Amino acid sequence: MQKNIHPQYQDVLFHDTNADIYFVIGSTLQSKQTREYEGKTYPYVSLDISSASHPFYTGEQRQASNEGRVASFNKRFSRFKRSH
Repeated sequence: MQKNIHPQYQDVLFHDTNADIYFVIGSTLQSKQTREYEGKTYPYVSLDISSASHPFYTGEQRQASNEGRVASFNKRFSRFKRSH
């Protein structure tokens, strides 16, 4: 491997602000912010969403209001009703 071309690999503190959970993960991501976590100082990166808060991983599904969509569909296509 060539020297001095690879980014620095270090432990980074990630904060999922949606779930208020912290992760310390090895990464090459560089950050100017630092935070102390469990007695050590780490580069700090805040996240809007991670596996701790994403609906796919948590199993929580958001229900969209389909009543307006169904009413709109029925209104739009009601003239195409089949007569038997």
